Amino acid sequence: MTERVVLAYSGGLDTSVAIGWIAAERDAEVVAVAIDVGQGGEDLDAIRDRALACGAVESLVVDARAEFADDYCLPALRANALYMDRYPLVSALSRPLIVKHLAAAARSTGATAVAHGCTGKGNDQVRFEVGLGALAPDLAVLAPVRDSGMTRDKAIAFAEERGLPIDVTKRSPYSVDQNLWGRAVETGFLEDPWHAPVEDLYSYTASPAVERAPDEVVVTFADGVPTALDGRALDVLAIVQQMNERAGAQGIGRLDMVEDRLVGIKSREVYEAPGALALITAHQELETLTVERDLARYKRQVEQRWSELVYDGLWFSPLRRALDAFVDTASAHVTGEVRMTLHGGRAVPTGRRSDVSLYDYGLATYDSDDTFDQTLAKGFVDLWGLPSRIAATRDAKAGGTP
Repeated sequence: MTERVVLAYSGGLDTSVAIGWIAAERDAEVVAVAIDVGQGGEDLDAIRDRALACGAVESLVVDARAEFADDYCLPALRANALYMDRYPLVSALSRPLIVKHLAAAARSTGATAVAHGCTGKGNDQVRFEVGLGALAPDLAVLAPVRDSGMTRDKAIAFAEERGLPIDVTKRSPYSVDQNLWGRAVETGFLEDPWHAPVEDLYSYTASPAVERAPDEVVVTFADGVPTALDGRALDVLAIVQQMNERAGAQGIGRLDMVEDRLVGIKSREVYEAPGALALITAHQELETLTVERDLARYKRQVEQRWSELVYDGLWFSPLRRALDAFVDTASAHVTGEVRMTLHGGRAVPTGRRSDVSLYDYGLATYDSDDTFDQTLAKGFVDLWGLPSRIAATRDAKAGGTP
């Protein structure tokens, strides 16, 4: 019986060549699987036809945009997920969803192996292979680009020799990965961290330096879930799409950073995540109004660990699931509205309100309506500082410095 291999297929040069490469190297049939996670670009029917023309025995395409929004982007939003306090996990969030569909395709088509087009220097190889190990440990994993010496020159030669229906002459100076949650750009001159980005590498965002009228938006949340924009009820997918357009038009969401890759190297990356960063800003602002102080402090620690787990390819880990349960509890009262001004590359909160707010005007005001009993403060301050005062007295007696 001929072996079958499921290939994560993007429609580009490397994965198109990988179809014939795997067939030749392993005498196997290749099932190409393309997942739409909101990356835009080519029509999925064109990608399906290209995979078949490149030699795939079957080509599956999956519209997973709503699933990606609800089951991956939304948990990241509720966790305020920012790796290194900046990167909103653009590529990292899509990989476990792709892995899930690859494993399902392998089961439905009788495949015994799954292949991806990752190199040996990036994070995605880990995300694919660790994820597959969690969901389908019986499947073999192939990595032609990493393990078979499939350089770009060899891939171009292979495509020309076989007459594959792909453009091998046009080469972008960048490597780009994009989806609903954002866009990642690397390589080319960006590998010099001193070299400034140029305007033509951006696609999701307009230049924040161009003069334009500001855009005011009100985001409504229920238990940490965005449910409406400007009072109009929408699902999560539509909210992210519309915020991508509105925040992107104001130049919001551009990041230029050197990040710590899982494999141990530093990498210069340029990101665009207008909707993601604007929504995280709104969500964080509503939390300031509705989440109790100690819970908020601890949640910030959870957010960092959650982001690291997802970045490091451990979406399917028990710890990530446990942290999700914490985030669910912490989000129980994150309900209300946040008003923001989108302008000049920034999403600036200008108002927040909630029926379950912890903000008490009577306690906060300094006017005559003040209900805060200030006579209690002296004893509180004395007791709060008592341990430090005792330690300072001890140090002074011992001749030390407090």
